[in-house]
Parts: sequence; C-alpha cells; structure tokens
Amino acid sequence: MSYLVWTAFVAMICGFLALDLGVFNKKDHVIGVREAMRWTAIWVTVAMAFVGVVYVLYDNQVAGFGQPDGTHGVLQGTEAALLFLTGYLVEYSLSIDNIFVIALLISAFKVPRKYQHRVLFWGILGALVMRGMMIAAGTALIRNFTWTMYVFGGILIVSAVKMALSSDDSGKDPHNSWVARTAQKFYPLSPKFHGKSFLTTLPDGRRAMTPLLLVLLLVESTDVFFAVDSIPAVFAVTTDPFLVFTSNVFAIMGLRSLFFALAGLLGAFHHLKYALVALMAFIGVKMLAADYIHIAPALSLAVIGVILGVGVATSLAFPLSAEEQAAHERKHRGDDHEHAAPDAVEKPDDDQAAGG
Repeated sequence: MSYLVWTAFVAMICGFLALDLGVFNKKDHVIGVREAMRWTAIWVTVAMAFVGVVYVLYDNQVAGFGQPDGTHGVLQGTEAALLFLTGYLVEYSLSIDNIFVIALLISAFKVPRKYQHRVLFWGILGALVMRGMMIAAGTALIRNFTWTMYVFGGILIVSAVKMALSSDDSGKDPHNSWVARTAQKFYPLSPKFHGKSFLTTLPDGRRAMTPLLLVLLLVESTDVFFAVDSIPAVFAVTTDPFLVFTSNVFAIMGLRSLFFALAGLLGAFHHLKYALVALMAFIGVKMLAADYIHIAPALSLAVIGVILGVGVATSLAFPLSAEEQAAHERKHRGDDHEHAAPDAVEKPDDDQAAGG
C-alpha cells in the first residue's frame, strides 16, 4: 500500500509544477527579490508542514512506513521527522553552492532576466527525474552492498577537500565545456536568443538550439555533478528511500526561488563556502565512522545548524568591501538583453521559433 503514498506525493509535486508554469508564471516576467523571497517562504513552509505528514505516516505506521523491513528497524514518528528535517536542511544548504554555478552560467550566456525562470523551471523538473533515479540506484546499492556507505563517505571527504582548495572562479569557459561541445554535435547553436524558445530554424533551413537550450543543458549537467555530493550526504542522514527522496524534492523545488532571492546577495555570504566544506566533511566522517559511533538525529541536526549558522554569522561580521561586492555582483548577475553581447541579442518570437 505504500505505493499509494508515493503516488500521492508525486502527484502533489506535479500539481505544484503545473500551477507554477500554467498559472503563477504563465507569462514570462522578471522575478524580483520580493517575489522570490515570498516564494522561498512558501516552499519552506510547505516543507515544514510535510514534517507533520512524515510524523503521522511513521508514528502510525501508515501503509507500512516505519515498520522494520530487514534493512531498517522500527522508525518512530519523531525520529523520522527529525531525519527528514535534517536531510532537507543538508540538501537545501548544499544547493547554495549550486546557485553560485547557475548564476555564473546565466551571466556567461547573458540570459535575459525574464526567461531565467523558464530555464530554472525545466532544469528543476529534469533534476527531480534524475535525482529520483540516482536515489533508487543508491538505495539498491546500500541494501545489497553495505560497504557502499564507506564509498559515499569517501566521496564527501574528497569533495570537501576539492571545494576548500577551489577558487571562486574556475576560469573555465562554459561555451567550450564538454556538454556544450557534445550538444552542438547534434544541433548547431543559434547565435541569438529567440524569445523563450529552445529550438529555432536558421536562415539556411537547419534546425538549431538557442542559447536558452544550451544553458538548460548546462544547468542539468551541473545538477548531476552536485547530486554526486548531495545524495550521499542525505544517505548519511538516513537510508530510508522515502525520506531521502522527499527531502531532496522539497529542497530542489525551493531552489529556483532561492536563486532569485540570493542571486544578487551571494557576495554577502562569501564565508558560507567554508561552512559547506565543514558540513560535507562532518557528514563524510559520520558515514565512515557509522559502525563505531552513533550520532543521534537530533544531535546531527544541531551540529549541521551550528555549522551553517557560523558560516552566515562570519559572512555578516566580516563583509566584503564595496569594491569586492560590486565586482562579485557583476560576475554573478545575469544581465538583461539590452546589455548582452552583440552576438547574443534577443530576437522576438517568430513563426520559425519552436517553443520549449
């Protein structure tokens, strides 16, 4: 009977997505900080309300949730709720680093601001599907090969070290990335935007992808890259597939609004990178030492909260200078098409353009 709960959850998310694109954002427009903050608050509120749903499902063992299954012991409502909340916080926190990269991509391709929501909407829809498959694969690996947890822990430790040693600007041109080169083997790239379309027709009659589609592909590939870190991190919190999947979904659903809320303020949280390093290192060590040290869900949630709190507090206590902040905003801001490079000026929709 648990499949009914899974089906209801997926249907609810599909309903949210349909309302998003078909009602609230039916017309492409520039999303301001105030609107983004409102939607961020809505998504956080919905996620917090779902904590109550998790408690009821597991405390009453609805449709078998919380019952021992050979891999998990009895999981009470309070513990399940704490595990969901911890997984959600971990995913939401790690998505901030994803936001930095997405902002750089949008800035590099000078995506018009009113179409940025469209790119992120379809990017998040694809991310939900891919993460669902990755979570299913990860769950199967852990159930059949317990040593996989050590592999995941090692991945997190390595990722933490790489993040600590990496610079804010990798120096790589996304126009020449592997994803961009591979995509152009199948479709040529139009030199201009064509409204909100992902595909268009060139003057010589060939079908081509617009820069909007290329950015979408890059956003998708970026999420896969970050999922390699974030999904093992949630498995360190719990291996219950429902809790892993739902915490991932709510974090990803809130990513779009969080992007628009923070895109212009990322420089204010410049020390948060080191908090994320500490977060991944803590979770990685927790996975590697799981057979020897048990950390209660409440304590794990408290440690993660403290790590993130310190990162935010130190960023606010030691802010960037005005010059550094201005340079950061110029680098990470997606400009309007009026300021785009001459070969990336937007064209209005026409009969040749194909919607995405």
